[in-house]
Amino acid sequence: MASDDLSTRISDLGRSLDSIEAVADLPKLRSEIGELEQQVAAPDLWDDQENAQRITSQLSAKQGEVDRLVSLRSRLDDAELMLGMAEDEGDAETRQEVAGELERLARDIATLEVRTLLSGDYDPRDALITIRAEAGGVDAADFAEMLMRMYLRWADRHGYATEVYDTSYAEEAGLKSATFAVKAPFAYGTLSVEQGTHRLVRISPFDNQGRRQTSFAGVEVLPVTEETDHIDIPEAELRIDVFRSSGPGGQSVNTTDSAVRITHLPTGIVVSCQNEKSQLQNKAAALRVLQSRLLERARSEREKELNALKGDGGNSWGAQMRSYVTHPYQMVKDLRTEHEVGNPDAVFDGDIDGFIDAGIRWRKKTEAQA
Repeated sequence: MASDDLSTRISDLGRSLDSIEAVADLPKLRSEIGELEQQVAAPDLWDDQENAQRITSQLSAKQGEVDRLVSLRSRLDDAELMLGMAEDEGDAETRQEVAGELERLARDIATLEVRTLLSGDYDPRDALITIRAEAGGVDAADFAEMLMRMYLRWADRHGYATEVYDTSYAEEAGLKSATFAVKAPFAYGTLSVEQGTHRLVRISPFDNQGRRQTSFAGVEVLPVTEETDHIDIPEAELRIDVFRSSGPGGQSVNTTDSAVRITHLPTGIVVSCQNEKSQLQNKAAALRVLQSRLLERARSEREKELNALKGDGGNSWGAQMRSYVTHPYQMVKDLRTEHEVGNPDAVFDGDIDGFIDAGIRWRKKTEAQA
């Protein structure tokens, strides 16, 4: 690539980064980081462990966001400096290095640019994810556990905090269901495009005859409730049951009845939490999950009313949204966006940014056409 083309590329990437920095509002982010650092320094911070974890998680996420933007700007400045030196010295090898770095920068900036498309009311919030095994027996339960690991690995790759609230293990292998939170700015807006039915096609490791098996798992993504949501749940509407936590194969992992199951009687919604140490902590966590489900129920009902007024009887989201195939060929394909890769192992190890970015762009385009 000629030096003039590289200079133009640097200018284009600089404008994209300017736009991202404006949306992120770096001065505001740094101000919020300063306030959170003061709260973290308070000697009584850990008197309220739940609040302390929330504050430290927010600080880590916001600092990570600033660090990513600062790093991208520094890399772009370094590339411009290297290009200038290459031109002065007629160094073709350095010019090639700059071209490679600009390609990497373009991918990284495009990923952050997707954030500017997240403008929903709940998009900035933490995400509450529930994964359930569906059709496919033990393979579906195993698939549900694979998906949980995939999302936890994705969060770990980005330095996002996670908290597992409940894991219900299947008898032979895998999970019946699991609920966990991803704590990061815009986690809900980012991960909400993962909601739907996921499909796995593979040679079943649980079939003695080595036959191909198709199994399904459902992913639900909700925004975590905040104090401003004001969801009042009268005690009379709740049935609270306590039981012993269980691990794989149904074995008891606790000698006391610390796990909590809450049933919301008017709606029939059932939530449980067994991963905290005390019954009180599990009850508080289960109530947070219930509030998120009720919040989403209210949002969904409002959306249906608006769609009815617009003459749109249903939404544009299909239930089955992604296929993972490991036999007879290797492929993961999103059925809405057509985004496709040929390395399922990498995807199951948390490499899903391409699918998430394509999903967000697809949703924005779909909304604009509605």
